[in-house]
Amino acid sequence: MPPIFQTSTYVQQAPNVHKGYDYARVGNPTRTALEKLIAGLEGADECACFASGCAAMDAVLKMFRPSDRIIASNDLYGGTYRLFTEVFAPFNIDFVFVDMTDIDQVKQAYNEQTKLLWIETPTNPLLRVVDIQALTDFARHNDILSLVDNTFASPYLQQPLELGADMVLHSTTKYLGGHSDVIGGAVATSDEEIMEKLRFQVKTTGAVPGPMDCYLTLRGIKTLSVRMKQSVENAKAIADFLDNHPAVGQVNYPGLESHQQHEVARKQMKDFGAMVSFSLKDDSQEKAKEFTSRTKIFALAESLGGVESLISHPASMTHGSMPKKVREKAGLQDSLIRLSIGIEDQEDLIDDLDQAFE
Repeated sequence: MPPIFQTSTYVQQAPNVHKGYDYARVGNPTRTALEKLIAGLEGADECACFASGCAAMDAVLKMFRPSDRIIASNDLYGGTYRLFTEVFAPFNIDFVFVDMTDIDQVKQAYNEQTKLLWIETPTNPLLRVVDIQALTDFARHNDILSLVDNTFASPYLQQPLELGADMVLHSTTKYLGGHSDVIGGAVATSDEEIMEKLRFQVKTTGAVPGPMDCYLTLRGIKTLSVRMKQSVENAKAIADFLDNHPAVGQVNYPGLESHQQHEVARKQMKDFGAMVSFSLKDDSQEKAKEFTSRTKIFALAESLGGVESLISHPASMTHGSMPKKVREKAGLQDSLIRLSIGIEDQEDLIDDLDQAFE
């Protein structure tokens, strides 16, 4: 097991003569081990780890300047939207939100100031699947960068860099850590210039994970494959159950043949993931909230990707910072319920949802 280097500074043999580490904000051997592991999982040359997924996003966005345009998915994590619109937009960075499943909308949003495509796939919380290859081809042809938030899929199911992306981002809190016990973020890339800018942010703004956090994430990654296999198997069964339930309106899961981007998901993912969302036929926020409070095995909580199954109400929880009009325009209904499927017994999970419906 990698040791935990619980230190803030390092002894030097002479001024600036050391064994690769001088101050723990800049680098830590436990963090280096995690960065090398995530880079390897994503097929990248390097990786920079951060204190959270939001800190990783913040570091990426600081590479851009006023008047730069970033085209992003209109269906993405509420915290990403908040960071874009409330922190960076006031500095005159231009964010345009489009349905990235329709590449024509991306092309229409493009102008000469466009510097980055911010891709999230599968999306949070509607589980739309974006054609990574098509978008990265467009980005490269127009000399702009592309980033894929790979949190929902994990590197076990999807390899964005192989599909042409310049950067891949993770909230390592989710599937990589896998046990809901540590917060973290990461950006992996094979572009030396991008990595130099990210390392500058690590050194200068210091939003870095502690060595214990890195150790816990390293430990979590050891079981990534077996956790993903079980969670995906459970998710498929639960999606089928919901798809045939009379109280359910629409089920969003890329593994269902009825899913609009099912074939795209089949092409670019090893499997279809362990996130499921669905709306009730009774399209009211009150009914959705009542349902999420009635499960016994599914824990009502924020986050996702752990060994335990979680249930949430995006409109009032993860996406509560999005204005209602913006949510509705993206297709996020007030009755939408999001499930993060864990590794518990499959029948127990289905029975829990069944009793909540009753």
